Amino acid sequence: MRYFVITDIHANRQALDAVIEDAERLGYDEVLVLGDLVGYGGAPDEVIDRTLALKPSALIRGNHDKVCAGLESAALFNDVARVSAEWTASILTAKHRKLLADLKKGPILVSSQIEICHGAPFDEDHYIFDGGDAARAIDVARGRICLFGHTHVPAIYTTVGDPVEHAEELEEDELHLPKTGPALLNVGSVGQPRDGDPRAAYGLLDLQKNTLRLRRVPYDIKGAQTDIRNAGLPAWLGQRLDKGQ
Repeated sequence: MRYFVITDIHANRQALDAVIEDAERLGYDEVLVLGDLVGYGGAPDEVIDRTLALKPSALIRGNHDKVCAGLESAALFNDVARVSAEWTASILTAKHRKLLADLKKGPILVSSQIEICHGAPFDEDHYIFDGGDAARAIDVARGRICLFGHTHVPAIYTTVGDPVEHAEELEEDELHLPKTGPALLNVGSVGQPRDGDPRAAYGLLDLQKNTLRLRRVPYDIKGAQTDIRNAGLPAWLGQRLDKGQ
């Protein structure tokens, strides 16, 4: 089974289209979406439609999805996030607002081996940025492999003492996972990477090979910036896309 894993699309239709095209070229069996379809970007309705068209086998909510759907207040967001959430909420169709409101809360088990969450398996809104939080997440995760997003930064955390299996003919961007021990994986953000690499990020998880490919794909950044500008959103939301911030 090969999973196409995406998270933190943030209403960036150009980035989403680019990763879909790349994943379709490489091939996959099922799609997992880890939340934050909207917020920041200028094409929320289009991104929701494109995401649903993938027919994900699992799709959970992110914190921006909750706020834009009216489930939570934007009071805890910074200024640009709050402005973009309020704009998104104002232009979403009633159908799309309901779709966001009805998204499942993570974490959820996709299979006996895989669990997905937006922030962390112990708190859907928690950011995992260091080994301490990662150890806590691994301790409570129910699947051997736990996929998370929210930070917009690719990351892999595993337990010490469970060596990975040597494998021949791995792709350049493909990593072998521990044979039995847990792995906590973040494939990075589709629509707003924050690791200094502006290319859209996603992952291909292959259970048969026990590998993860961390993919980076160039996309039409200027088109995404035009969507943000045409929406009247803060200029920084477009400028940061050039820098991968």
